[in-house]
Amino acid sequence: MSSSTQRTPAMGFIMAAVLIDMISIGLMVPVLPHIVGTFTHSNDEQTSAFLMVTMAFGVANFIGSPVLGSLSDRFGRRPVLLIGFAGLALSFFVTAVATALWMLVAVRLFSGAMQANIAIANAYVADITPAEDRARRFGQLGAMFGVGFILGPVIGGWLGHYDVHWPFLAAGCMAVLNWCYGFFVLPESLPVDRRTGFNWKKANPVSSLRGLAALKGVGSLVVVIALASLAQFMLHMTWVLYTKFKFGWGPLEVSWSLFAVGIVSVLSQGVLLKPLLARFSPRRLALIGMGSASLAYLGFGLATEGWMMYAVIAFNLLGGVATAAVQSIISNAAGPTRQGQAMGAVSSLNSLMAVIAPIVGLTLLGWVSHRPATDPLMGLPFYTCAALQLIGLIVAYRFFHGQRTALQTA
Repeated sequence: MSSSTQRTPAMGFIMAAVLIDMISIGLMVPVLPHIVGTFTHSNDEQTSAFLMVTMAFGVANFIGSPVLGSLSDRFGRRPVLLIGFAGLALSFFVTAVATALWMLVAVRLFSGAMQANIAIANAYVADITPAEDRARRFGQLGAMFGVGFILGPVIGGWLGHYDVHWPFLAAGCMAVLNWCYGFFVLPESLPVDRRTGFNWKKANPVSSLRGLAALKGVGSLVVVIALASLAQFMLHMTWVLYTKFKFGWGPLEVSWSLFAVGIVSVLSQGVLLKPLLARFSPRRLALIGMGSASLAYLGFGLATEGWMMYAVIAFNLLGGVATAAVQSIISNAAGPTRQGQAMGAVSSLNSLMAVIAPIVGLTLLGWVSHRPATDPLMGLPFYTCAALQLIGLIVAYRFFHGQRTALQTA
């Protein structure tokens, strides 16, 4: 362990860890609803069972993320990442051999409580990056998410085409590989002199969200994050079943659509973000990205042919820049000693939306799942996503406008 901590932390280390992490997660995306379907007998049952499985992870992660984020401020990023990698590996292997629905629910509860990898990775980047470069660096990290979603779902869809259990075995092996990388290679990013004590009162999810909203320069952006996250999770939770009901897609077709999402994400955050930041402020890019996402959600709901989904994915090229822009604003407001707590609070907020999203999204999909595939009402979950994103855009515009007016007055 000492050899890994002696290395100088750099973006390359955490990008490699995130890439392996996202490949392992991406492997299961095209097939998790289908493995849930092996324990059900109808579309309605499959939708309800998938709701339970996804809610289990979200509830546990909502409670666990701020705790793990605060622990990373106390003990460092690396040990908390190792906990997350171990939790993921165990959850994948148990899912692969599950013989009942309750086993899937139980293991998702366990995995959710142990895993805050995205939040800790964002805190890691903030540790090693000057404030003025964080939007670009968060974009690079987002590009790694995209690469992971290029490789993971394609491999998962190909393996799932033959057996829906194989992607989980492969994902478990990838998570073990990431744990080994973290243990032997990944250096610690948080120096001892910048660590803070652990406080249970601040680590609980309610207090962490209050602290996030109280940060100077954040304010109602918490509402924006919540609305955008709710819309995004509703898309994630309904995508596989929606495309199955509407276009007859299986794991292979879903994996290719996620491949396209990954390509667009890499282009958006890994290629375009840097020149865009040279011309526009993070606030302006956040508004542009949210506007693009609103139109994309509407397009997904109105699509009548499978190829149209790909056209909308390509159109939403700037949708991914909003996340990096907002993350940089929050990170700069948090200060150097509270990155784990702030990113943990954001992750907890996202997890809360991950709890609400399947309830809303899958309920809406359940209302229209019996309709003909050509019925425009089949897109009801995505119309709702578009409305949520549009409300977030309005709130963000008013918040940024109010800040600019206050500065001009001062």
